[in-house]
Amino acid sequence: MTWRAPEITRKTESYVADERTMLEGWLDYHRQTLLMKCAGLTAEQLKTPSVEPSGLTLLGLVRHMSEVERWWFRIRAAGQQLDDLYITDASPDGDLDDIADADAEAGFATFTAEVEAARKAAADLSLDATFLRKRRDGSADEMNVRWVYVHMIEEYARHNGHADLIRERIDGVVGD
Repeated sequence: MTWRAPEITRKTESYVADERTMLEGWLDYHRQTLLMKCAGLTAEQLKTPSVEPSGLTLLGLVRHMSEVERWWFRIRAAGQQLDDLYITDASPDGDLDDIADADAEAGFATFTAEVEAARKAAADLSLDATFLRKRRDGSADEMNVRWVYVHMIEEYARHNGHADLIRERIDGVVGD
């Protein structure tokens, strides 16, 4: 039997809530939107690039967002010592680029696990908790957990736009 990306029921975020609930709700909405854009597609369809010369794929976006979830919530905000999932020195964009031999089902399982781990890592962190993001040039930026939530919402929103176009190219399905 051919594996297909699972169907997803997207939940509506809260319209009236405290700041944390609102940020978590919108982030979950966008996480679910990415999965909704992939729902029902086969592994091969998920590996289909958008348009030349771009190699951007839905599976690449899922893998990228797994990496981004890990990076911002677990490594940066929570200070966990973790390796990258797909990125290597030899392939600094491996999450997006190394798709031909990638296992789509495993990629989706990794995404689900990383989202859950990100939730756990952030659960006990105050939105005002700060950390340093060190840059390659030696400088550093002080950031707070609130910034991470806002950044993640915009990161998903941007990539969900990409996902919408890729999905339409694959089978004509457009999102709401």
